Amino acid sequence: MSTKTYTPRLAEKYKKEVVPALVKKFGYTSVMEAPKLEKISLNRGVNGAVNDKKLVDVALEEMTTIAGQKAIATMSKKDISNFKLRKSMPIGTKVTLRGDKMYEFLDRLISVALPRVRDFKGINEKSFDGRGNYTLGVTEQIIFPEIDIDKVNRITGFDITFVTSARTNEEAYELLKELGMPFKDIKK
Repeated sequence: MSTKTYTPRLAEKYKKEVVPALVKKFGYTSVMEAPKLEKISLNRGVNGAVNDKKLVDVALEEMTTIAGQKAIATMSKKDISNFKLRKSMPIGTKVTLRGDKMYEFLDRLISVALPRVRDFKGINEKSFDGRGNYTLGVTEQIIFPEIDIDKVNRITGFDITFVTSARTNEEAYELLKELGMPFKDIKK
């Protein structure tokens, strides 16, 4: 009796389609040289968290629902008197996804959430950091179907950072494009 374990659709696609395509395009001598997606970080600053502590709790709950993994509160690093901010006050939320949960989230982002963005024409390919990482800003958390729109008090956005093992922006761009990220087509 064999125990067949579940593998996310995009993890399967990465092994079967993306790696051979990257090896062919960049001429790697080994499949191990092909860049891979290491983690996806979701980060959200909560506006007004200093005055209302419940806003951070709501943001934590929403971020946990979106990611499918428990989010944690981010704390302020120093005192800023003009903002009535004290060191170690909760001011945002974050969650880091790896492995199967990372591929599941990416699949939901590409196939369900991004197409729900109003007037969506693709994501900008200029948001690479020079080291093969890509950051995407989402303006509304309600594009994710897990969020019940009737329970949302404030529409807020957050950042999604894709950390890859690519050495250049071009390698990271090809990796994310092969995985299905809908980059804008720029007509030259």
